[in-house]
Amino acid sequence: MDNAALLIVFAIIILVVLFVLGRAVRIIPQARAAVVERLGRYSRTLTPGLTVVVPFIDKVRPLIDLREQVVSFPPQPVITEDNLVVSIDTVIYFQVTDPRAATYEIANYIQAIEQLTVTTLRNVIGGLNLEETLTSRDQINGQLRGVLDEATGKWGIRVNRVELKAIDPPHSIQDSMEKQMRAERDRRAAILTAEGTKQSQILTAEGEKQSAILRAQGDREARVLQAEGQARAIETVFAAIHAGNPDERLLSYQYLQMLPQIAQGSANKVWIVPAELGKALDGFGRAFNPGAAASENGMVPKPPAPPTPPAPPAPPSAATPEQTAAAEAEAEAAAREAAKAVADATSSTPGAPAGNLGLEGPR
Repeated sequence: MDNAALLIVFAIIILVVLFVLGRAVRIIPQARAAVVERLGRYSRTLTPGLTVVVPFIDKVRPLIDLREQVVSFPPQPVITEDNLVVSIDTVIYFQVTDPRAATYEIANYIQAIEQLTVTTLRNVIGGLNLEETLTSRDQINGQLRGVLDEATGKWGIRVNRVELKAIDPPHSIQDSMEKQMRAERDRRAAILTAEGTKQSQILTAEGEKQSAILRAQGDREARVLQAEGQARAIETVFAAIHAGNPDERLLSYQYLQMLPQIAQGSANKVWIVPAELGKALDGFGRAFNPGAAASENGMVPKPPAPPTPPAPPAPPSAATPEQTAAAEAEAEAAAREAAKAVADATSSTPGAPAGNLGLEGPR
């Protein structure tokens, strides 16, 4: 009986000791902190690791997370400067730097941060219009962070970042913005199309200008080359004529050859016979019949002169006998054709005498 009572007492004592040790020994995890109150007053802050407190005297409050925390607040209606209501979602990144201040300076620091964010956001957005609100996110974030960091500093909290997650204007404003953006895109497309057409026309005009310039330069060079060729041809003909030493018969033949070209054309009603035609025909006849020319002038032909010694050989540029005979035959035929043409023209002209073929020598 006594041994059993002793065992029970011993077991109770062991349980009490274990209970006291459990209340006295505390293990604080990493990135956590705990506030110890002794007899209701702040005593110290427990850091990560094994810590011993006085049981029943020291009270350990709930652990405080020292890591950076992210809190997303629900959408808040905010009125802009141009009296438009927009819904804004915010995200706060904060970190507890002082567990004692976070415990005793504020009752619920998360709720306090939310309310402070809402009021600060309304103050900031109230000074901006809708367009500035949509395009000034960085400016709004910087102002919110500065105000929140200053207000939460005494709470042992540091606000690292404030982000606007979404800015939702009313549906009517969204429709108007879409129409405006569509009209702006159409305007830009029209401007780009007009600029492209303008540039295309400019390039086409420049190309036509360059083409016309090159074509004119080509025509000019072609005319210059043609003129140079004609000049060389004339020089060659002139040199050949002087080198051949033409006589009166050849010149008369060439003169008669030009008469048909003068009378060309269906519109020619009157054929004007040059005054030099009789002289040319007279000279052409005297060239081929010297005796007849002398009898017409009332002169008796002189007896033939004694034979002269043979002339020296002609230079290489003189015409051969075959060429001379062919030229004489062509001259006779041309003379006959010219005389016939003159007779026809004279007979068709009223008032012209038929005996002289309408020819008139030089006066």
